[in-house]
Amino acid sequence: MRILMVCLGNICRSPTAAATLRAATATAGVAVDVDSAGTQGWHEGKGADARTIEHARRRGLDLSGHRARRVRDDDFTAFDRVYAMDRANLRALVQRAPAAVQGKIALFLGADEVPDPWAGGPADFERVLDLCVAASTTIVAALRER
Repeated sequence: MRILMVCLGNICRSPTAAATLRAATATAGVAVDVDSAGTQGWHEGKGADARTIEHARRRGLDLSGHRARRVRDDDFTAFDRVYAMDRANLRALVQRAPAAVQGKIALFLGADEVPDPWAGGPADFERVLDLCVAASTTIVAALRER
């Protein structure tokens, strides 16, 4: 199973979501390859936002090696599931993806969005982590049922 997490710039939400899902699958002993990307390439090759790294570190997640990248066309076939952090990125992914693979694209939180913490403060980064941990737990439970 391969899962791709996607936000706008791949420096806050999607690396956080990928890290929390990696941790949850490792704890559960579920084999999943998780990556992240952005719909925009503004930060390609750069690390995660320093605030994202710090808040994740406090929860035992290491994002120091993360390098932002943009979604590639082959991601739509290489990954079994593609999770968008919000509706705007979901629309961008669906518009770009071939029709045959659009069914594997969904919002990470189901009907809700992971808010972008970039312009916010510490509480916003903690909220993103809380949401990502909860969603990762749900995904792991679903994977274990398979």
